[in-house]
Amino acid sequence: MKGGRRPIYAAITWLSRQPPKVKAFLAVIAGMATLAMLRAVIHDHDNLFVAAEAVHSLGISVLIYKLTKEKTCDGLSLKSQELTAMFLAVRLYCSFVMEYDIHTVLDLATLATTLWVIYMIRFSLRSIEMEHRDSFPIYFVVLPCAILALLIHPTTSHHLVNRILWAFCVFLEAVSVLPQLHVMQNTKIIEPFTAHYVFALGVARFLSCAHWVLQVLDSRGHLLVALGHGLWPSMVLISEIVQTFILADFCYYYMKSVFGGQLVLRLPTGAV
Repeated sequence: MKGGRRPIYAAITWLSRQPPKVKAFLAVIAGMATLAMLRAVIHDHDNLFVAAEAVHSLGISVLIYKLTKEKTCDGLSLKSQELTAMFLAVRLYCSFVMEYDIHTVLDLATLATTLWVIYMIRFSLRSIEMEHRDSFPIYFVVLPCAILALLIHPTTSHHLVNRILWAFCVFLEAVSVLPQLHVMQNTKIIEPFTAHYVFALGVARFLSCAHWVLQVLDSRGHLLVALGHGLWPSMVLISEIVQTFILADFCYYYMKSVFGGQLVLRLPTGAV
């Protein structure tokens, strides 16, 4: 192990021995410190959303390399990719009819590559073994998000259907990675390219969450008022935080594996 990695690996190893409450407390402190650093360094916080999309695209590029060069879809959840395509398609529609901007272009590019990944997994590299492992019931994710969107959605001046769809894609994005985590729980041993992709997804989710939190802080809460009233503004922030913490456990084990010099990620029982 290189000298520069030893202190980091030692710190991660020490952290792994701490009780869950201590880990959670330290994770919150680290998140707050990172937010403070991003606020000081990046003045236009809209760039954080662009960075999140760029990191997501980088993760998809890793998938494309895996699918084209290694000719395997082992460890990848088709259902997670389909959920990703679903919320991107809905968000893209909402962007066109509600707020066409750079986010629309980024979503279009991400959706196109995600659809290509779905095609490769479903048709070109279909794996019966992965179909058995990818057994997370997709309606467990879609139906609750749809019901929640009907009950809690923006109160802006847009058409009701568009507001419900907007809420649906926000809620669905927050939990779209659950089938992928279910696959990794079943396999326990995760090859590098899949691990790189999920880690990139975790980083992208954190940057997106940081974008929203810093926007709210900079506007002194006025952004939440602009989103509407009732439960919706709070649910937007909660959704961003939830999708970040869903992947936080995996990102911890990923970093521990990388700084420990391991090429293959092994997840302990109960992880993610």
